Amino acid sequence: MKRSTDRILTTHAGSLPRPAELLPLLLAQEAGEGDSAEFAAEVRGAVKETVKKQLDAGVDVINDGEVSKPSYATYVKDRLTGFGGEGSIEEVASSVATLEGFPDYAEQWQATMESVSQIRFTTCDGPVSFVGQQAVQADIDNLKAAVDGGASAGTFMSSAGPGVISVFSPNRYYSTEEEYLAAIAEAMREEYEAIHHAGFVLQLDCPDFAMTAPGFDSLAAFREQMQRSVEALNHAVANIPAEEMRIHVCWGNGEMPRTADVELKDIIDLILQAKPAGIMLMASNGRHEHEWRVFEDVKLPDGKYLIPGVLDSTSNVVEHPEVVAQRLERYARVVGRENVMAGTDCGFGTVAGMQLVVATVTWAKFRAMTEGARLATQRLWR
Repeated sequence: MKRSTDRILTTHAGSLPRPAELLPLLLAQEAGEGDSAEFAAEVRGAVKETVKKQLDAGVDVINDGEVSKPSYATYVKDRLTGFGGEGSIEEVASSVATLEGFPDYAEQWQATMESVSQIRFTTCDGPVSFVGQQAVQADIDNLKAAVDGGASAGTFMSSAGPGVISVFSPNRYYSTEEEYLAAIAEAMREEYEAIHHAGFVLQLDCPDFAMTAPGFDSLAAFREQMQRSVEALNHAVANIPAEEMRIHVCWGNGEMPRTADVELKDIIDLILQAKPAGIMLMASNGRHEHEWRVFEDVKLPDGKYLIPGVLDSTSNVVEHPEVVAQRLERYARVVGRENVMAGTDCGFGTVAGMQLVVATVTWAKFRAMTEGARLATQRLWR
């Protein structure tokens, strides 16, 4: 994995705006309809387009934008057995967000939930095993073809962590949550290793490390569950070198009050137990921007590096490059410039059909990130 050895590199959390032509085909596939060959061809073109836009915006470590997936977590229902039960977005939302005290905002949140009504949510109703070999290989082939000859500093591919899968597809089969997590981890190991063997950096999406805290009665209870998720993740990636992986820890991708968000200082010790070397964190929204100071008291272990979000993925405000630079410099001063890479708070296409930030603004934000990283580099390496 290329690091920020002589300049601050840029990357992002994974999902990007899907081309308008692709969205209806993707939603048709989600409904079990449409022409699979037509969809596959459209995805190939969309990946090429998305890679080009990242390179044009100056992003260093790029990916496929997750354009083939209905969402970063629910896509696994088509790659795993045992996910035939009927789930709901309401059940998922109730476990990750509390809007108590904000009834007027709750009405707005309901409209957001309705925007993803075409996405199919499931529960686990049988034994879990991996059957997604063709799907992950198609993603790998599409990304390799798109980056062929491109001047990127690196390429990554995202995959859902065991814990977030258990959140989006609740257990109705295994006798304990520990058994369920273990089964998911063992099944997803195949996808994780396929991505690694393809030569890509593996990004594990682990928002359950933070966003599910409001659904627990106490911090202690949440930490117990988080510990189990970390252990399941580490088991699943046991055969992959730490430096070839990164995790994305998130408090949920939505513009919301966030008064119940767990604080980074209360979970950072568990996050650091996860094997991946790279740690991507929310660092630009009004609830978490101050948390760079956590690393004044917590030493970043040797070999680890941070990818603070310097772009807010829920706001259509384009960050000034100077703001981006200041955010990067704060982290660099406490953990070392070579241990910082510029990232985003979360994705810009988290769920098909839900667009918090429009496409033109997304790419303007990325250009601002590139310029901000350049400014930070000038100061940090002078």
